[in-house]
Amino acid sequence: MKKIILIPCFLILSVVLISWGFKGHRAVATIAEKHLDAGIVKTVSILLQGQNMAAVSTWADENRDSKSAPWHYINLPLGLNHDQFVAAVKAQGADNVYGAILATEAKLQDKNRSQGDKNEDLKYLIHLIGDAHQPMHVSGKEDKGGNTIQLRFDGKGTNLHSLWDSRLIDHEGINEAEIPAKYDQASAKEIKSWLNSTPMDWIWESYQISSVLYGESKSGQEIDEAYYQKYIQTIHKRINQAGIRLSGELNRILKNVQVKEMDAADQTETKSVAINIIDINNFIGKQVSVRGKVYGTKDIGSMVLVSIGAAYPDQLFTLALKGTAKEKAADLDGKTLAIEGTVIDFKGKPEIVVSDPELVKVL
Repeated sequence: MKKIILIPCFLILSVVLISWGFKGHRAVATIAEKHLDAGIVKTVSILLQGQNMAAVSTWADENRDSKSAPWHYINLPLGLNHDQFVAAVKAQGADNVYGAILATEAKLQDKNRSQGDKNEDLKYLIHLIGDAHQPMHVSGKEDKGGNTIQLRFDGKGTNLHSLWDSRLIDHEGINEAEIPAKYDQASAKEIKSWLNSTPMDWIWESYQISSVLYGESKSGQEIDEAYYQKYIQTIHKRINQAGIRLSGELNRILKNVQVKEMDAADQTETKSVAINIIDINNFIGKQVSVRGKVYGTKDIGSMVLVSIGAAYPDQLFTLALKGTAKEKAADLDGKTLAIEGTVIDFKGKPEIVVSDPELVKVL
């Protein structure tokens, strides 16, 4: 078997692939939460309306649109030295991951910005700092961040982007809860060094890694165990760096941000809470807004059952369309839906029953 050495080529415009995968992004957020100053923990909790950072860490991918899509990456030519790299980044303007991080941090410190708007700002920042540390988010547009570089790993087809998103992490064979503890192993000296850096430094590091990966990869390569053993530590370090630096940024920028806890009246007015689809089991009996991809429908007469997040019987939850909402059932396969409703438990599976067609939107 031919040994191939690669490194991360990251996401670009693909709305299916999620940067770092949900495991990686949730690990970044969990590590960051562990390193927050005591006072900042409460500020973050209030801004996130009681959700933890891991729960919202992939919100920015799930709510991506044509305006926000470029915020997740930056396209640059290969072969730049540091000065050329900095000049090229600055010449692009703000519509990339570097500019989005700076803009989002400024919004969080804006005294005139509403707390509701800062809820979204914080969810973006949690995600985008993770993106900046995924090497293939700082890459070329011709191959869509490695999405068109086809590879094989563990006997299955994949691509360079997906390999670094999740396939190498999945190959490690540890569960989501174990990842932060295993990855968060930096020394005090390393943490001090990592915190003494800027977003420009973060993307320069990613650029250096992705440049090596581009030079060592081409479509059709077989990725073996030696490749995994060589580069899994790179993934550990980048995710750990992202978590430590995210905590540092939040400790700094939220230090003087004033927040107000919601009183009972405010909470009554809040009709639903935006959640990550993978957390839906934790919201039985709660009114939520959630987004997910359709993996099949079944008309049983009284309602149309829609499998969300995976195909039946492995769906993350079932959307049951009743009454006039059944009109939404036509040609849904492969579409992403925004859904509002109350989560119920139906035979051990989460389900949302919707009768009002306005509560289901095709994105």
